[in-house]
Amino acid sequence: MKQSDKKTRYSDEELGFFKDLIEKKLHDAREQLGMIRQQQEDLAGNPDAKVRGLDDATSGSEMERLGTSSVRLQKHIRHLENALIRVDNKVYGICRQTGNLISKKRLIAVPHATLSIDAKQKR
Repeated sequence: MKQSDKKTRYSDEELGFFKDLIEKKLHDAREQLGMIRQQQEDLAGNPDAKVRGLDDATSGSEMERLGTSSVRLQKHIRHLENALIRVDNKVYGICRQTGNLISKKRLIAVPHATLSIDAKQKR
């Protein structure tokens, strides 16, 4: 294949596939975040947990675990939202380091990826 024949972006059809995939993952992540927030509210509002918390670190460690999960999910959601912007701008799937296309296999596994596997390994 000549350099001029090299594919420089994914087709609109391929971008549509990735958009659907990202939107599904975004929906799932938002649902998970909602459940975590509900668990945090339930734990914070439970008077038994507050009293028990003085003697037992369980509720504190559970709140910490939920907080960590919440932060991680919020970051994941931001990455997915940014990926949707790249799809809309038709630059999705282009490695930000090399300018080459990121493999479909990698994008299916990590839809918010901005680096090809080669670029990631060189970091």
